[in-house]
Amino acid sequence: MTARTNIACLGAGRMGRGIAVAFAYAGHAVTMIDVKARSAEDFARLEADALSEVRKTFASLARLGLLTDAQADTLIKRVSVVPANQDDAALSSAGLVFEGVPEVVELKREVLAAASKRVGRDTIIASTTSTILVDDLSGAIEHPGRFLNVHWLNPAYLIPLVEVSPGAATDPAVVDQVKALLEGIGKVPVVCAATPGFIVPRIQALAMNEAARMVEEGVASAEEIDKAIRYGFGFRYAVLGLLEFIDWGGGDILYYASRYLEGALGSDRYRAPEVISRNMQEGRIGLRTGAGFLDYSGLDVDAYRETRLKAMVDLLRHFGLARPPVLGGG
Repeated sequence: MTARTNIACLGAGRMGRGIAVAFAYAGHAVTMIDVKARSAEDFARLEADALSEVRKTFASLARLGLLTDAQADTLIKRVSVVPANQDDAALSSAGLVFEGVPEVVELKREVLAAASKRVGRDTIIASTTSTILVDDLSGAIEHPGRFLNVHWLNPAYLIPLVEVSPGAATDPAVVDQVKALLEGIGKVPVVCAATPGFIVPRIQALAMNEAARMVEEGVASAEEIDKAIRYGFGFRYAVLGLLEFIDWGGGDILYYASRYLEGALGSDRYRAPEVISRNMQEGRIGLRTGAGFLDYSGLDVDAYRETRLKAMVDLLRHFGLARPPVLGGG
């Protein structure tokens, strides 16, 4: 793929529109392809709606200071919508094709199969599914070595993270190309196995359900729980990854806290996985032993801690919570 490869999106819905904004912002031409047979009148309405939303998104980014109104006018010209029966040029010129149709296996396989027959042999094809495993779709595609899942988090044009999930047949070189392309538009790709929930949806489903359960149990109000998440949970994990945080405090702390919560709340959903006790047995407790989930050997621990603490101070300033010290007697 070239640095400014053309992008095609199968589907002109929310995901296609978000991807179009992200790539157009970074200099790519993007064509959203309507995959549904429609009358000319119905297509005109879809086209107008899709382009209107993209235009509004660029206008919003301009108000937020990421671009000017004049630049927004330039960017919208990079985005187009074509009907299903006029997609030959878009598919034949695309370096990467994203599928973004509804989460129905049969529909996705049908759309992907048709597109794979009409793109170039070297064109990479990616599904954006949030629920269906890549290997459940790859059998519909000609040359499945160029197929993988690329899961965006909404809003796709803002959230940096993109989860890249290759299948059993995916060529490793294709993974590298996709990662490089995503990094080139300012995204942060992570590679994960083809497993239900990928990384973020799997973790956030647990957290969201637990927050809802606490409201149900009367632990705190929704407003108080959300305040705790913003200024405690989210605050820390904007700086430290979850596994890094385990190492920061020590895996043994998580082990004993998990045992207590499992007993006190009478639920095995708090039970620590075997890897926690195994790491303890092997002396991989975290920062204080030089290894945990991450390797800290040869690391200047004091400098590392200060770097992370500085990032937290920056967040305090962002939230308007950084205060000068109170000096003098009271």
